[in-house]
Amino acid sequence: MADDQGKFPDPHEFQVPPELEGWQEMYPSHHLFSQDRGEWESAQFWYQDKIHAPEPMPPLDHIFQEAWQISLSQYTTRVFCIPPAQGIAQRMVGCYLYICAIAPPPDEIIGEKAALFEKRVFYVFEHYEELWDKWLTKFKALGNEMLAVKVPAELPKFVPEDQVLPAPTGYYDSYNLIEAFDRLVNQMFKGWQYHFEMLNLTYLAYLMFGDVTRKLFPGISESAIGKMVAGAYVSMFKPEEELCRLSRLAVSLDGIGDILKSSKSAAEKIAELQQSEAGKKWLAEYEKSSDPWFYVSCGSGWFHHEGSWLTHPDIPYGYIKGYVQRLEKGESIERSLDNIDKQRDEIVTEYRGLIKTDEDRKAFDDAYKTIRTIYRYAEDHLFWVEHWFHTIWFSKIREIGTLLVNNGMIDEVDDIFMFNRYEIPQLLTEVATGWALGVDIPMRDSHYKATAAKRKKILEAANKWNPIPALGVPPEEVAEPFTIMLWGVTTDRVKEWLKSIDTPADTDVSEIKGFASSAGVVEGPARVLKRLKDIVDLQPGEVLVCPTTNPSWAPVFTNIKAAVTDIGGLTSHAAIVCREYGVPSVTGTGLATSIIKTGDIVRVDGDSGVVTIVKKAQ
Repeated sequence: MADDQGKFPDPHEFQVPPELEGWQEMYPSHHLFSQDRGEWESAQFWYQDKIHAPEPMPPLDHIFQEAWQISLSQYTTRVFCIPPAQGIAQRMVGCYLYICAIAPPPDEIIGEKAALFEKRVFYVFEHYEELWDKWLTKFKALGNEMLAVKVPAELPKFVPEDQVLPAPTGYYDSYNLIEAFDRLVNQMFKGWQYHFEMLNLTYLAYLMFGDVTRKLFPGISESAIGKMVAGAYVSMFKPEEELCRLSRLAVSLDGIGDILKSSKSAAEKIAELQQSEAGKKWLAEYEKSSDPWFYVSCGSGWFHHEGSWLTHPDIPYGYIKGYVQRLEKGESIERSLDNIDKQRDEIVTEYRGLIKTDEDRKAFDDAYKTIRTIYRYAEDHLFWVEHWFHTIWFSKIREIGTLLVNNGMIDEVDDIFMFNRYEIPQLLTEVATGWALGVDIPMRDSHYKATAAKRKKILEAANKWNPIPALGVPPEEVAEPFTIMLWGVTTDRVKEWLKSIDTPADTDVSEIKGFASSAGVVEGPARVLKRLKDIVDLQPGEVLVCPTTNPSWAPVFTNIKAAVTDIGGLTSHAAIVCREYGVPSVTGTGLATSIIKTGDIVRVDGDSGVVTIVKKAQ
């Protein structure tokens, strides 16, 4: 409950449901609220991070959160030295991630950072294209290093002869097993260091462009600013483009379209395609697209259970089925970049024509050039890090999980994700030690199996819990720019959260406000999706209502009327992808998935940021 002074519960006093007892054991202690940091923690404003962690966090998947906390923060505070900005702190509560923006540093530190900021940041803006090429080269190299990590398939009964004679190798699979996990962890942290190399500057460039346009054109809408930067050829949309290419190829090949639009499983379709030359030709093209583009996650890329298009081929085959059916009806399946480009150029020309002085025109042109140059990085890097790289990681971790199953330490391969990155070396050391000691050595397999089972039950219970949106003391005004632009947390949103805590669940609400993230006004039936797997229920012409969108959902954006999200600001993925597909969108509503029900007729106004429930579902 919120108190009378507009505060959320103190994080040290807040109680989670009793079904979650023992949840703290799942996460590293530095990610828990603690009394030795109590005074500082109680004075902060912590809100649930529904962008990176919209669901309960399996212990090993927590590694991504640790990695981004360091990476995002250091680029702001120590590398590019954005003067007033500091980092984002994290804490876990009942298996959910809460974050807070650190207050600005003292004036003298701001002054020191300002001297470095201009030199470093504007160099990146001016040399982005060449820096992007260098970034992609080194990141692909890192991903290939991870692919090359050798995880022992088994611990042999005896070391093979060629590792002993004519000279011992000196170290064996007892070492290789532990080293493999250590290398994977180090590579993941390095990958996330690379991840934020230019990402914060993308958001900063949008912020700077927005400031320039608002000063030059008082009263300009956020949707108009968004239109000016839309239209980007980025890697995150490449998987969907490949599906379109494969669908058109299928329609052109005799009989292949009929196979792909059938209701059979992907495995059954593949078997049938292999029976003809045309089918084999199509499958060969599918294989070409798979590496790297089908390394895309079926969800956000943040959770091991999501899988990828490689491991869940029914997902891409399902999208292809829909595309083939639409092509046969004469419909267009690709996003209309020409139309988006035309709208962008028209609105830029219109507003630029209103500028009176050369000085103001130069300020606008410089800011516009910068944002158009670097803006695509926000979605370009996303594919390579959170999808391609994470898919490789999950595959390698499952190799270790397979060895643990084969040695009787856990019951299922994915049980390895029930242990955090600090616990797994202990587990691997026990396995290596037992192997080294000889035969008939008792192991603590029952302990690890029981731990995994207990934690799966805790996560199941956490999934049924609707956690409080925030903890601690909210600021009088939310001003931290990344909090607003990326997470969509504003002063008004916080006030709504405070009200909602004390508002009965059956209170009638017909209007919800958020960010005007993508222009246009439409009306249609809502489809509320709170779980990743429910995306298959989305029907053509519906309004997607969800906590936040996932990049792998790009194929549905040519099929929906609009998108509404609980979380996310003007630079969130939902905002970006909707602008790229010309789909009206309102993001950062805070409570849309709690208020709107599937079947409600809703009007989405992407120009004003208002969602209206026109008619309740029966």
